[in-house]
Amino acid sequence: MRVNQVGYLPDGPKAATLVTDATDPVPWRLRRDGVVVAEGESQPRGHDPSAGLDVHVVRFDAVREAGCFVLEADGATSDPFAIDEGLYDDLRGDSLVVFYGQRSGIAIDEALLGPGYGRAAGHVDVAPNRGDGAVPCLPAGHATTADGVDLYDGWTGGYALDVTGGWYDAGDQGKYVVNGGIAVAQLLGLYERALRAGTADALGDGSLRVPERGNGVPDVLDEARWELDWMLRMRVPAGERYAGLVHHKVSDERWVGLPMLPADDPQPRYLHRPSTAATLNLAAVAAQGARVLAPHDEAFATLLRTAARDAYDAAQEHPVLLAPDTNVLANAGSGPYDDADLDDDFLWAATELYLTTGDERYAADLRANPYAPVFRPEGFDWNHVAAWSRLQLATVASPLPERDAVRASVVQAADALVDQQATQPFGHPYVPTTGRYDWGSNGLLLNNLAVLAAAHEITGDPTYRDAVLEGVDYLFGRNALGVSYVTGYGTRDVRNQHSRWYSHQLDPALPHPPRGTVSGGPNSDCPDPVSAALAGSPAQRCFVDDIGAYGVNEMTINWNSALAWVASYLGG
Repeated sequence: MRVNQVGYLPDGPKAATLVTDATDPVPWRLRRDGVVVAEGESQPRGHDPSAGLDVHVVRFDAVREAGCFVLEADGATSDPFAIDEGLYDDLRGDSLVVFYGQRSGIAIDEALLGPGYGRAAGHVDVAPNRGDGAVPCLPAGHATTADGVDLYDGWTGGYALDVTGGWYDAGDQGKYVVNGGIAVAQLLGLYERALRAGTADALGDGSLRVPERGNGVPDVLDEARWELDWMLRMRVPAGERYAGLVHHKVSDERWVGLPMLPADDPQPRYLHRPSTAATLNLAAVAAQGARVLAPHDEAFATLLRTAARDAYDAAQEHPVLLAPDTNVLANAGSGPYDDADLDDDFLWAATELYLTTGDERYAADLRANPYAPVFRPEGFDWNHVAAWSRLQLATVASPLPERDAVRASVVQAADALVDQQATQPFGHPYVPTTGRYDWGSNGLLLNNLAVLAAAHEITGDPTYRDAVLEGVDYLFGRNALGVSYVTGYGTRDVRNQHSRWYSHQLDPALPHPPRGTVSGGPNSDCPDPVSAALAGSPAQRCFVDDIGAYGVNEMTINWNSALAWVASYLGG
């Protein structure tokens, strides 16, 4: 019996999935403290190819009283779960404080992150680190394949930049602008949504365990600024080739093994070639940051506004400077984050600049942008940002004449997700057209939930809120494997996400990832040596909670930003 192991809200939908060979309905019982409080019959749903299982659905929506419960049916008993109004009260804060643990260039205080989670500052020019205080450009020829192809076409630069700070992207020591961009956008966006909902006090100063608490600024904005400051440092200086563009990433020269705390990393660090995508990411989030941070720091907001305009102009001067797939190198030392379609990035940047400045130039650009389709059943992510820009355009107030049509398109996309969800006996609105689950499927699912939440905000129709709540069930245990994909939540939660410093599986002296960390989730490609043994399995079962299974079980800032956005919505 697969249930949401955290539980269900009293006024929300309540469903479980029973794995059974029975072809006819079977009786079920809901018990609280051993006493049957509800009963009924299951709904046979046949074979679910995504799970490789024969299943029934059990619905107990009418039960609203609080307590601790178990479900029984066909000889199976579920994990215990709660029905309680405050189920998700801690999830918002837990999912956001994960970002503090990913900070580079600052010592992590265990008094904030938790006992055992303190560590020395990484990459601050203290041996054995080479440090991020003066990082040179990658030397010419260092991105050459075995066939002699220079992926950067001979590019290098004769300068070094101070790129301290920012967030480590995932389980490695790299810092990537395009993944940082969508993560910052969602942190800023969840605060904007809370302002519209009248719940921003829950994100106010002192709400998170971060060093800046008490400075009068909402803590989530302090966290977003940590990355924004770093992104500004990644710009190519005036007078250099590609001046005004943004370096795609800063990373180690070679991969380091696990475990490896950031302060112990001995690898040389290099700036990689600028990219149009990274530059447009800065344009988008700097524009958004200027809008959101203006009430708290007008001087910084002015700086961000100028940076956003300048980055957008620079990207238009170099509209197709692509980041290559560096995975073809023998030992790249970093993920590629390559992106061959930049129309959605231009759309996002124009959208945020228009929402912040009201300049008709940007409205004209977003109208002329050819990117389509905006919404994909697979969800949006760092590589497909058009849907996020559409959500922003639909929900942030603006004088755009077409705003009603934009809002209608979000509702139409949400309706399609509701229809997809109805076909899934595990209740999750994630139905890739290929039937194969993508890298970071949990993050993609969470972003689909954001589309549903936006439709709820636009229409007030509780159908969309219910769809979000039922979709969350999948993450917390109502899935083929019966695992909760969020550390610290549920009876059988994942705890061994791929990370070089949250490496308890390899070194018991190190901690597991902190509470509130979401795993990437099932990936049909099974691309790492550990998950490779699962290749060919049904999509939902292409997962293992092992630190070596980076293709299915990594942690990343953009998946946690998606979780934080949804958690903030659930919190009001």
